[in-house]
Amino acid sequence: MPCISNSMDIEIFDNVDAVAKRAAAFVAAAARQCVGERKRFVFAVSGGRTPWKMLLALAGEDVPWEHVRVAQVDERVAPEGHSDRNLTHLRESLLSHAPLLPEHIYPMPVGESDLVAAASSYARLLEDLTGSPPVLDLIHLGLGPDGHTASLVPGDPVLEVHDRDVSVTEVYQGRRRMTLTYPALNRARQLLWLVTGADKADMLPRLRDGDEGISAGQVASDKAIVIADRPAAKRCGS
Repeated sequence: MPCISNSMDIEIFDNVDAVAKRAAAFVAAAARQCVGERKRFVFAVSGGRTPWKMLLALAGEDVPWEHVRVAQVDERVAPEGHSDRNLTHLRESLLSHAPLLPEHIYPMPVGESDLVAAASSYARLLEDLTGSPPVLDLIHLGLGPDGHTASLVPGDPVLEVHDRDVSVTEVYQGRRRMTLTYPALNRARQLLWLVTGADKADMLPRLRDGDEGISAGQVASDKAIVIADRPAAKRCGS
């Protein structure tokens, strides 16, 4: 079911499982297309419960896994294997169920002592994967109840970073994060937003309308699709 929008496609489904299934099909189709055109599919994933469901569903899709490379949109600065790490759940949901080689997942190096240098190193890695400047084939994003996406959180200096593709935040909800910045997000070939839960209902219309008063509203909308559940979309006219 589409939601009326002048700037992005929004599809609404009954529940989180349906959102995850539709998103997995979308990612799989994008992978097949990119591999057919460029012999490689570079996909960046954010954290969150719905994305892990999507990745589990993706493992059952028709995907040319040998040509897939998975990067991270953002990561908390936490020890290896910690439940706060997006990487921990990425490995559990995808590597345990899909024939993706472990070396084809590229973790953000949040364990380094010099996080600024580590962010620069990750940006160079993305260049090695996709060219300079890096253009990822598909970036998955979520939407926070405060309007943030990736780890581009309200009031953080990272929102003003326009000369680097990867940067480090201040402490947010107890941890610093490494994140892709607006330039990297806006350069992507496609953006896939997954928005679920009633706590996102106030923010989804603002995302749809490109409201730059929220962090997510500053991300380009011309190459974006939003897949949402009904609780998140209850204030989004259809």
